[in-house]
Amino acid sequence: MKRALTLIFIVILTIALIYALVHYVGVQGLPFAISLNFLLMGCVFAFTETLKSQLSSPYFHEKAWERGGKVYESVGINLYRKLLVGIGWEKLHKQSKPVRKNIDALRFLHYKTKQDELAHLIIFIIVLGFGIFVAFKFGVIYSLWLFVLNILLNLYPILLQRFNRPRLERAIQISRSRYGEW
Repeated sequence: MKRALTLIFIVILTIALIYALVHYVGVQGLPFAISLNFLLMGCVFAFTETLKSQLSSPYFHEKAWERGGKVYESVGINLYRKLLVGIGWEKLHKQSKPVRKNIDALRFLHYKTKQDELAHLIIFIIVLGFGIFVAFKFGVIYSLWLFVLNILLNLYPILLQRFNRPRLERAIQISRSRYGEW
């Protein structure tokens, strides 16, 4: 019951913060696009951390068309990974979620890929909604920052999690077969 109330509070607070952002900043331009994305990142992170779901939905399973990661490579996921390394995100990320060489750490990292993907998917949908609204209300030119940042800050991270998760699953399988754990 406490968790449900906390989740409801997070949703209400998020709506209130978005309302304040729209009221004080407006919905056009780069400042709104950046603020909306980072506001939602904080709120959705709080939501998914509180939710503590097992995230066992079939959505998170690798699809046949994803096998081998070729589709992700064709849309530039390796270039995006290099961009993350270049701006220092990968180093910061490894400090907050270090990768240790044991099966429990691999399982935790596997779970975090699902949690991060869910968070970015929620944000992607919300920002896409704002982008479409702004495009219809004010014109496409005013919504470009929303669409560009949504692709860079949400769509590519979703693709990256889906690209990385099968590799983690293989590492877990190898570890399990080698050490008999799981």
